[in-house]
Amino acid sequence: MSRNSAHSPSRRHCFVPPYLLQQLALAVPEEAERWHRLLAMDDDVRLRRAQAPGVRRGVAAARGPAWVVHTAGNGSDLPGEGARAAGDPPSDDVAVEEAALGISGSLALFSEVYGRDSYDGAGATVSATVHYGQDYVNALWDGTQLVFGDGDGRVFDRFTKPVDVLAHELTHAVTEHTAGFVYQGQSGALHESVSDVFASCLKQRLLGQTALAADWLIGEGLFLPGVQARGLRDMANPGTAYDDPALGRDPQPAHLDDYVDTTDDNGGVHLNSGIPNRAFHLAALAIGGSSWEGAGRVWFAALTGDQVTARSDFAAFAAATVAAAASLGDVDVAAVEEAWARVGVTPASSPVAPAAAPAADLLAAADRVVVRRTGGFAGHTSEARVDLGADPRAGELRDLVERIDLRRVTGSAPQPDRFVYDFDLCGDQATLCEQDLTDDLRRVADLVLRPS
Repeated sequence: MSRNSAHSPSRRHCFVPPYLLQQLALAVPEEAERWHRLLAMDDDVRLRRAQAPGVRRGVAAARGPAWVVHTAGNGSDLPGEGARAAGDPPSDDVAVEEAALGISGSLALFSEVYGRDSYDGAGATVSATVHYGQDYVNALWDGTQLVFGDGDGRVFDRFTKPVDVLAHELTHAVTEHTAGFVYQGQSGALHESVSDVFASCLKQRLLGQTALAADWLIGEGLFLPGVQARGLRDMANPGTAYDDPALGRDPQPAHLDDYVDTTDDNGGVHLNSGIPNRAFHLAALAIGGSSWEGAGRVWFAALTGDQVTARSDFAAFAAATVAAAASLGDVDVAAVEEAWARVGVTPASSPVAPAAAPAADLLAAADRVVVRRTGGFAGHTSEARVDLGADPRAGELRDLVERIDLRRVTGSAPQPDRFVYDFDLCGDQATLCEQDLTDDLRRVADLVLRPS
C-alpha cells in the first residue's frame, strides 16, 4: 500500500463548498449526473490552474489597468475575451458590470481603508473571467485570476450577483500574498474566514451599514427563488443560513466545542470557518461603528503582521488580533478578547497548528476501485466505487489500475477551493491533491465518480 498526502500551501479558492453540491446529488438522485458534471468542471479549472504558472508570494504580478474583466462566453478558455477594463465605459453585460463593481469596490476597500495597493500590495492588475462554462456553479481565485460561473438556473444564480462573492475571492489572493495560510485544518478555515470577513466589510461599506445594522450573510441572493436559503453562510449565526430539502441544513459550527474533525474538505475548512467568522462578528459589534473601520482594521493588521505564520491555528490568530488591537491604540482590546472567548478560543502565543490528521483509510478490496473527492468551494463530498466485475467501466479501469503506480505520484499541499482525492485502486491507496493527478488518475476519477 502506498500513501501520498500533501503538506505545503496551495492555491485554489472556490466559493461553494463541495459538500453542498454532494448533498444536492444525494437529495435529488435523478439529477445526480448533472451535479457530478458540475463538480467535474471544477476539476477542469483546477487542473488548468495546476498546469499554469501562478503568481506566488513575492513574485511580481501583471501590471496595467487596475482590473480587467473577460468573458469566457460559456466556454472553458481562460481568461477569454476582454470585455471591460478600469476606465472603460459600462458594458451591457450584467455579469461584467457586477464583476466590475465587486472588484473595483474591493480594491477601493483595501486601498482607502487599509492602504494596500491591489492584492499583492504593489498594484497588480486584477484579472477576472465571467460566463465560465455551462451551468458552472462556482467562483474561485485560481492563483492568477478570478473565475465566475453563471449558476445552473435551478439552485444557483450568477456568482457575480452577490458583491461579497467578488470580495471573498479577491481576499483569497490578498491572503496568499500576506499570511499565506496553509489550506488545511484550522489555518485553512482561517483562509476561508478572512475572505468572508472582508467580503462582509465590502458589502456593508457599499450599503453604508453599521456593524449593528448589517445582516452578516455571505452569498445573499446566490440561491434562486424557491430554495430555502438566506445565503451560503451566516457570520452572526453559523449553521442557520439554509435549511432546504435538497441542500440539507447548514452544517457550520459556531463554537470551538462543536469543531468538525474531518478529513473531508481539507479538514473542514468551509465548515469550521464559522467559528472565527462569529468571533469577527462579535468583535465588530463590540467595537462599534462600521465593521471595515473597526474590527476590520484589527483583522487586517493581524493578517498582514508578523504575529501569524502559514500554519497558525485559531488560538494563534486570535492572539494576533489582540496584539493588533493593542497596537492600533483606539480599539477596545477587551472586546476582541471577549469575542474569541465567546466562541471558545483562548488566544495563545504558539503560531503552529497541530498537524492535520491523515485521511481515513479506505476499505481495501482486491477487485474494486473507490474514489472519494472532498473540498472545493462548496465543501462538497463525492464518493463512489466500481466493482470490477460486470460493470461496463471495468475493462478500462483494469487497464488504468495496471499501469498506475501510486508510489511514483508526487503529492503536494492542498490549495484553497481545490479538491482532494482518496484513491483505492484494488487495495493500493493514496491521498492526492487535485493538482497532482496524472492523466490516468484523472480518468479513473472521471470514470468512477460519474454515473455509468
